[in-house]
Amino acid sequence: MLGLDVCEFGGQVLELLWLTMCYRGLLADKKDLRIEDEEDERNLNYVAPLQKSLEEIRQLDQDDQSLVKYKRTLLGTETLPAADPTVARVQVTRLTLQCDEAPEPITMDLTEDLSALKEKSLSLKEGVTYRLKIHFKVNREIVAGLRYHHVSSRKGITVDKVSHMVGSYCPKEEEHEFLCPADQVPAGVMSRGRYTVKSHLTDDDKNTFLEWEWNFDLNKDWKE
Repeated sequence: MLGLDVCEFGGQVLELLWLTMCYRGLLADKKDLRIEDEEDERNLNYVAPLQKSLEEIRQLDQDDQSLVKYKRTLLGTETLPAADPTVARVQVTRLTLQCDEAPEPITMDLTEDLSALKEKSLSLKEGVTYRLKIHFKVNREIVAGLRYHHVSSRKGITVDKVSHMVGSYCPKEEEHEFLCPADQVPAGVMSRGRYTVKSHLTDDDKNTFLEWEWNFDLNKDWKE
């Protein structure tokens, strides 16, 4: 069931990226601008497309019926109820750590007091393979180029940096989900202990929608 959901989800993401590429010439002037991606230490030349509303995108190319039909399939035809303008365009609701070996679900609620997460610590078994799943809701307008970042440290020393392209999404009443690639936690006596993780979700325009800090204890077994 999970495999099917991921495939369907991946298809939707590819369609949204395709649509973004199709309209790039209409939505923005192309200029080379050097920006520095601090998370993966690479220099990229990229200019984010100018923001357009859903209704503006729907009204483009009305004479091309095949494209109109495609946009209806991708964007829908109904206008969503007016969203509260004070609510963030992207609301990150949960972060789930998926691991087949875990004795119980591992998830954190990101809609409550984030400072409380600093006082808690998840328990992980050394050497296991896991995947992070990000749950979020998009409000009002399309969000382009969502990216998840986190930096892990132990005793104040950075030990790992992660950056995943999440993609572009349309607003809808239901939550979106993104499943990160599989990763593995360290193993061995020297790797055991408490780790601090600082996470955040950004977009092409360098908007930061949420920042939070959480901890995990790496043990020989799931609970010690």
